[in-house]
Amino acid sequence: MIELKYLTKRYGATLAVDDLSFTVRPGRVTGFLGPNGAGKSTTMRLILGLAAPTSGEVLVNGRRYASFPRPMREVGALLDANAVHVGRSAYNHLLCLARTNGIGPRRVTAVLHHVGLSDVARKNVGGFSLGMKQRLGIAAALLGDPGVLIFDEPVNGLDPDGIRWIRDLMRSLAAQGRTILLSSHLMSEMALTADSIVMLGRGKLVAEATIEELTARYPSLEDAYLALTASSVQYGAGGPGR
Repeated sequence: MIELKYLTKRYGATLAVDDLSFTVRPGRVTGFLGPNGAGKSTTMRLILGLAAPTSGEVLVNGRRYASFPRPMREVGALLDANAVHVGRSAYNHLLCLARTNGIGPRRVTAVLHHVGLSDVARKNVGGFSLGMKQRLGIAAALLGDPGVLIFDEPVNGLDPDGIRWIRDLMRSLAAQGRTILLSSHLMSEMALTADSIVMLGRGKLVAEATIEELTARYPSLEDAYLALTASSVQYGAGGPGR
C-alpha cells in the first residue's frame, strides 16, 4: 500500500502539499482528484522519490521509495507519456529501462504485447501519437510486474476504445490485489473505474471516501467534486491556471 503521513512540501513561499495524510490500499482503484494546482503532481513525485518532503513521510509497502534496490519491481508509474527518447524504438526504450532493474528482454516483449504495441515495437517513438506514447508509458509501468501502480492522466490522447481498454486494465490490476492510484480530470470515467476517491484542494485533503459514499450525498461524482473543491479552484489574471 501507499501511506502518506503528515506530508508537507514547500517550494520557497509556495505551500504545494499541506500536512497531507491518506492511505491507498491494495485490491482497489483509488482515484486522485483535485483542481489544477491542488498538489496532485507534487504528491505523486513525493511518493516516487522525485522530490523530497519538507516534513512528514511517504511509504510504499512500509518503505521509502529510495530504499528499493530495484524499484520498478515494487512500483510502476506513468507521470508523463512524452518523457521518452524519441530516437529509440519502443522495444529499445523499454529494454533500457528493464536492464536498470534486472528485468529480461522476454518481459519487454510481453508488456508490448499486453498494451497492443507489438506491431510497432521496432518503430521510433518519435513517430508515435500521444495515445501510442500513453500505451508505451503503461508498458514501462508494468515492466517489473509491481504490486503498486501510479498513473497520471493515462487516458490522454486515447480514442474511446483505448479509454475502455484503460478502464478494464485498471480494474483487472486491482482485482489481482495490486494497489492502483489513478489521477484524472475525466469525472465520468473516474466514476466507472475507481472504487474510492482521494480529493485535494490547495494541497490539503478535502475528501477521502468511496464512490458509493460520494454519490449517496451528491447526484454524481462530478457534482461531488465541484461542491467539495469549489473554494480550492485558483485562477490567475489570464484565466484558469495549473
